Amino acid sequence: MKHTISVLVENRFGVLARVAGLFSGRGYNIESLSVAETLDPTVSKMTIITSGNDQVIEQITKQLNKLVDVIKVSDLTDSNHVDRELVLVKVSAEGERRAEVLRIVEIFRAKIVDVSPDAYIVEISGDEEKVQAVLNLLKPLGIKDVVRTGKVAMVRSIQRGKQGEEE
Repeated sequence: MKHTISVLVENRFGVLARVAGLFSGRGYNIESLSVAETLDPTVSKMTIITSGNDQVIEQITKQLNKLVDVIKVSDLTDSNHVDRELVLVKVSAEGERRAEVLRIVEIFRAKIVDVSPDAYIVEISGDEEKVQAVLNLLKPLGIKDVVRTGKVAMVRSIQRGKQGEEE
């Protein structure tokens, strides 16, 4: 099962290498990794997508928590969260294909960010299902290149019911 793990770390030299080393040293795969500064420039947030059963994820979480520069580790998989990915796709856009690409872009609220005589570069952002749906539709038209950011994720705020109780 895929898990989304959020790791808050000190923004220091070598932290990313130590986190990646933890995974590779134990034979765990990182399917996606995004890292960036938070509002506090001394702290970064990593979003790691990995697979494993509950025991494997528990082991990963415990090992991450042991790293000196790790502030907080959260498995967001079972929490109410939002995740998104940004993808740039260079797609063939010659002749009749140009109009078809434009229709797909409009339907999925994507953006054309570059135009050349024979190709468009399309920016897609959204959840995994949306991104994959757009890629599936563009593939028969001739995808030339794809670049993906990997997922970023954030826990939703607690929502209150009609009586003021937390849900």
